[in-house]
Amino acid sequence: MTQHLTVVEHPLVQHKLSIMRNKDTSTASFRQLLREISHLLAYEVTRDLPLSNVRIETPLCEMDAPMIEGKKLALVSILRAGNGLLDGILELIPAARVGFIGLYRDEETLQPVQYYNKLPANMEDRVTILVDPMLATGNSSAAAVDLVKASGAKEIRFLCLLAAPEGVARMKEAHPDVPIVTASLDQKLNEKGYIVPGLGDAGDRMFGTK
Repeated sequence: MTQHLTVVEHPLVQHKLSIMRNKDTSTASFRQLLREISHLLAYEVTRDLPLSNVRIETPLCEMDAPMIEGKKLALVSILRAGNGLLDGILELIPAARVGFIGLYRDEETLQPVQYYNKLPANMEDRVTILVDPMLATGNSSAAAVDLVKASGAKEIRFLCLLAAPEGVARMKEAHPDVPIVTASLDQKLNEKGYIVPGLGDAGDRMFGTK
């Protein structure tokens, strides 16, 4: 992928996102919609994966059939909200290897604090897709990319549901080589670092917590 920011404007993506933004949408519906929209976003973030031909035999004849080449993809969820996107993508790419990075945002400084990091082996040989519904300040996302790069990963993509201009700028400054795929580039961050208009806290809405 060559473009730093890709906004997926497909009508199904935008329709589902609008329902998710609605404050009256239930936890169960929010969770289901996130799973559905993750399928559509995964289609875009994997659009240019390299293919190579493999000799197979159909019921009628032999043929050279295109298959994704290289080691299995690595999907890395930024806990906890990233798991909502992760689950949906795994339905499309069940053989992917999975990693988890635990970060929480200090509400005073808005800086990320790490509490967990578990990544697959051979990251240097895998296309890695980092998933987190919200790209807000970009500080946690940039820190997660730092950890993935430290593991040896070279080709990294970032997938989110919503992005703020501030977060996109922070990621471009810290990691200009990491393309971002999102369903929406929203207006701004508020004084508490939340995306506006946004959809609230994705983790709270997904898990029914406050």
